[in-house]
Amino acid sequence: MSAVRRFVGWGVAGAVAAVALTGCSAFSSGESDPTSIDVDAAWLDSGRLIGVVTWGSSSCVPVAGDATLADDGALAVTLDDPTASQACTADYTARVTLVSVPDGVDPAQGVDVRVSYGSGAGEAALAGAEGLAGPGGETDYQPSAGWTSQAGMFAYLTWGSSSCAPVVADVAATGDAQVTLTFVDPDADRVCTMDIAPRAGLAEVSGLTTPTGAQLVLSGDVFDAVTVPIVGEPVAASPSASPTATT
Repeated sequence: MSAVRRFVGWGVAGAVAAVALTGCSAFSSGESDPTSIDVDAAWLDSGRLIGVVTWGSSSCVPVAGDATLADDGALAVTLDDPTASQACTADYTARVTLVSVPDGVDPAQGVDVRVSYGSGAGEAALAGAEGLAGPGGETDYQPSAGWTSQAGMFAYLTWGSSSCAPVVADVAATGDAQVTLTFVDPDADRVCTMDIAPRAGLAEVSGLTTPTGAQLVLSGDVFDAVTVPIVGEPVAASPSASPTATT
């Protein structure tokens, strides 16, 4: 089993930025000319959703408008800050925004995800994944996971109360092709809203011998060794990388 640690954030140049409060606009480009931004993507919910990955404040995850197919077949997504007045922590981390996949996208063929965010823009090539249901159907409300193009990083999705998203305790390679994501067990007196919402997060792991076809085991919180595939083709993580996770 590879080493594990609690997540403290992906830092700039390997260091975690000091936490402070500032306006969300500080994490948009804030410039008059279009600026290139880093984006990534992963298949979730059997191809009904895409997790779009951006980098910025962990407390101000961007929200997505409707995704549309461009004339060249790319998926065009516009992201916005959650609210103009919301204060954001001044850390810098990978965040995942859920985007509904419109009709016309075939997950088996892959799709270029073209993102506009403030005055910035970026694009991610999301490789095809076989055997996914794709758009047009109702979710089955089951957990899911998909690899990004970052080394060892995958997005994961669970369903449940929007006010009680699971909190990651650790993530580790627990087999040649198995990752275990362990959540914190909640307090017995936890009170949650009675809705059912998608809750997405990101995790990073190293130490898999055969990452293609890897399985994700969810444990802790309300999960009792629930196992789902991590879809897509992984990029190998550096052997020295420490597994991390964020919600």
